[in-house]
Amino acid sequence: MTAVPSDEAELKLELTPEGADRLQGSDLFTGEPEAVSQHAIYFDTSGHDLLEAGLSLRIRRNGQDRVQTIKADGPAAGMFIRPEWERPVSGDEPVIDHETPIPALLGGEAPPVSPVFTVENERRLWLNGGIEITLDRGKVVAGERNASFCEIELELKQGEAAGLFALARRIDALVPVRIGVSSKAERGYRLIGPAPSAVKASRLKLERGLTAAEAFQQIAASCLRHFRLNEPLVLDHRDEAALHQARVAIRRLRSALTLYKAMFPDDERRRFNDELRWLAAELGKARDLDVLAGQAEGGAFLDRILAARDDAYVEAVAALNSQRARTLMLDLAEWTAIGAWLAREDNRETRETPARDFAAKALDRFRRKVKKGGRRMEKLDDHARHEVRKTAKKLRYATDFFGTLFPEKRERRRRKHFVDALEDLQDRMGALNDLVGAPQLLHYLGLAEAPEAVGIADRKRKGELLEAAAEAYGAFADAKRFWR
Repeated sequence: MTAVPSDEAELKLELTPEGADRLQGSDLFTGEPEAVSQHAIYFDTSGHDLLEAGLSLRIRRNGQDRVQTIKADGPAAGMFIRPEWERPVSGDEPVIDHETPIPALLGGEAPPVSPVFTVENERRLWLNGGIEITLDRGKVVAGERNASFCEIELELKQGEAAGLFALARRIDALVPVRIGVSSKAERGYRLIGPAPSAVKASRLKLERGLTAAEAFQQIAASCLRHFRLNEPLVLDHRDEAALHQARVAIRRLRSALTLYKAMFPDDERRRFNDELRWLAAELGKARDLDVLAGQAEGGAFLDRILAARDDAYVEAVAALNSQRARTLMLDLAEWTAIGAWLAREDNRETRETPARDFAAKALDRFRRKVKKGGRRMEKLDDHARHEVRKTAKKLRYATDFFGTLFPEKRERRRRKHFVDALEDLQDRMGALNDLVGAPQLLHYLGLAEAPEAVGIADRKRKGELLEAAAEAYGAFADAKRFWR
């Protein structure tokens, strides 16, 4: 029997085992669930070529039946819509032929593959109102390492996608859930790699045939994924690098909303921007103290900073665990995937603009703002300089978002020089920002008069930093645009 391609529309949610117990014991889902014990083997080449190609290959055993499934990467967060190929197989050896996408994507011949990890899972299934509800509790095993998971998948069988999000909110009202962004395959590959650590933003691969709206959806999904991959490390380990990356993800998403502001109703954009600003501020208190602690020497002075930082992390974790933050992420995922902005007549022309054309205009606009605002850098007051720094960040994120829309050799070469100059400008202005903000933070902590504060808030360094920032601005202003 041949492999059958299909499209899978689903919403993945993560929850705790305790939450799963409460959910299963509730009357939210009607009828007795179907219980299924599953064992899956995931395969790849010795060089993990399938992973590099964005594919996963598994054979899953349900009772006596075995099904081989190949999945391709889909949107990065929230509602997944991705192609998959399934076929029944007789044993635990994959069947890789030209009826699957693997040979074509890997250069022609079917490559040799072997097991890389396994997944043991206890699944409960309900069907409610055209939505298949799957509650999974299981464990991924790779060699001597393993990791447990507990998640719900809501798969649309019939009806409108809005129903997935409506059900997700009903679930969250009963037990706290978060948007899920990791497949079981991704969990397994992470086990094979080094210990979990802060995750930087992945490189977007926007294709030139996309519209502006389609590009935004991929950008926003990538930002949500970036945030969610770092959030557990903040919640469970108070990981300062993960906290920083979670804030970067929020800033990137806010920048995307600004870049695309012409495409959205003002009230919707402002609402999400305000909520993201709130969350960034809640995390920012701990981040500022992380930076300050890194500049301080040991002793009572550092102890005071670390005590305040511990309190700030408690507040950051409370914010992340709040209904407000969970609702924000769910609302963003729904709005990005199926929001009313996708069907409005007043923004149709902008939505349907080719992504490359939209990107070039956006990059031009923010480059002009940085060039205009940064003139006479050494004469600017602290507030004006801070505004230039924020605009430079938006421009930097835009170069990340849109880079692959300009793939020619000359464009790539110019992009490298442009980004190098922009990053140097950001670094110089960031050092100035830290210097300017340190006295206020020290005063808040009651440490402004401590002898140890002198080196951290040394205003004499400001002249040197301003000179370096002005020089970096000159190099940025001279850098050629890679998009023209």
